[in-house]
Amino acid sequence: MEGLMMQQPLLVASLLTHAERHHGGQEIVSRRVEGDIHRYTYRDLAQRARRLANALAALGIGPGERVGTLAWNGYRHMELYFAASGSGSVLHTLNPRLHVDQLAYIFDHAEDRVVFFDLTFLPLIESAAPLLKSPKIFVAMTDRAHMPSKHNVPIMLMCYEDLIKGSNDEFDWPLLDENSAASLCYTSGTTGNPKGVLYSHRSTVLHTYAAALPDSLNCSARDSILPVVPMFHVNAWGLPYIACMVGAKLVFPGPALDGKSLYELIEGEQVTLSAGVPTVWQGLLTHVGERRGEFSSMRRTVIGGAACSTAMATEFQEQYRVDVLHAWGMTELSPVGTVCSFKAHHEALPRQDRYAVQSKQGRALFGIDMKIVGPDGEAMPWDGVAAGDLLVRGHWVAMNYFGSEGASPLRDGWFPTGDVAKIDPDGFMHITDRSKDVIKSGGEWISSIDIENVACLHPQVAMAVCIAARHPKWDERPLLLVVRKPGSDVDSQALLEFFDGRVAKWWKPDAIVFVESVPLGGTGKVLKNQLREQYGDYYLTA
Repeated sequence: MEGLMMQQPLLVASLLTHAERHHGGQEIVSRRVEGDIHRYTYRDLAQRARRLANALAALGIGPGERVGTLAWNGYRHMELYFAASGSGSVLHTLNPRLHVDQLAYIFDHAEDRVVFFDLTFLPLIESAAPLLKSPKIFVAMTDRAHMPSKHNVPIMLMCYEDLIKGSNDEFDWPLLDENSAASLCYTSGTTGNPKGVLYSHRSTVLHTYAAALPDSLNCSARDSILPVVPMFHVNAWGLPYIACMVGAKLVFPGPALDGKSLYELIEGEQVTLSAGVPTVWQGLLTHVGERRGEFSSMRRTVIGGAACSTAMATEFQEQYRVDVLHAWGMTELSPVGTVCSFKAHHEALPRQDRYAVQSKQGRALFGIDMKIVGPDGEAMPWDGVAAGDLLVRGHWVAMNYFGSEGASPLRDGWFPTGDVAKIDPDGFMHITDRSKDVIKSGGEWISSIDIENVACLHPQVAMAVCIAARHPKWDERPLLLVVRKPGSDVDSQALLEFFDGRVAKWWKPDAIVFVESVPLGGTGKVLKNQLREQYGDYYLTA
């Protein structure tokens, strides 16, 4: 049949090839773990990524095998993004904020062949390595001069820069099946063990296209982009890929995410766009406010991971002239699902009405479809009043979990987000509640059930219920409600100390409230909604 278009696979490596060819001189700036600032270009990135792809082959890493990373946002991590996925293996980014037991589980479940890590995380590697069931190759992401002279990793550490120097920069990116796996990220927003979400080359490139659009994250070659959202957290919301696609300057913050450090990078590198969770921005706003500073270049920031308060949006926009893009997504959505970009008629609304719109999570990107359903599974109207379970489907939505032996999470082809939401006639979605009993603290999930399980291990605890309580800094923090066993005199301090070593430090509840009983439903299930109503403002009023 005549007149049809060419068919070329959508591959992650094509993003880097495009950046090298059309934006080769564009700068990538990284604050390194070693303490200095590193600068190079997309041309340098592409050359070193090819060297690294050859190094992975020399290590015996084959197609489909997982390459783990435990690293901050930086140029070496960026090189791994393309060397691993582009060569046919699978980039697996790990969250260093997880407890060592969870990390060890994920290492083994993903069957990582090699793990690259920043020196900051050497203690985590030393703790996790003895727990692993299968051997790994460990590579420290530094040069020979900064390699640790002593360590407790049970095998020899390899040096990243030695691998680069010892490899050829000639490498032809293979023509892969666009539906093959490109990267892997585990979500901790579930009960039980973390679940892996496997992204394909096709889904990654399509997500990159959509997220870069003007009504999405609005990125171009004229931007200087600072991804504060971690590269270990759903690929920094796709910004490393987007920057390659549009040719934007990239600025990586490394491990320094305090307000002062970020402000220095934003001003020094003339950052125009940044992205992160509300807790990070609160630290930045506090620093800028204390020194009576201003933003000379930054004109918009993407806020996601947790709800953006009207107060934060007001401060950014009215005091500093920085537009706020409120966004929503999930690990299972690659992650961007909606962005709160105004339609034309919103611009003419009164000030408070515009902020009311901005408080919503926004409208779906092309490529994402969504609906809300009632208990009967029937679709509910988009009237801004009816609330129901939020379901999504699309080109970059997970169909199942990696290595999962259970049934698909889909409901008649739709992914259940676990959120309860409303959708208004303009298509703006607003999350009103979460059906999952998890806590979102500073943009990161904490499992309430895991907290409860640890508490119930204590010999003097009869029952424990963990709920999300609103917090002025972290959006939410875990609050533990405990029923003591008869005759018990356990106090808060002793019980909080009981958590040490059993969960990550930032998972520990900030407070414990001892109660005589907890409300139960007809089937014996704890009525957490009643407890949230009663204690939801505990940290705001304490």
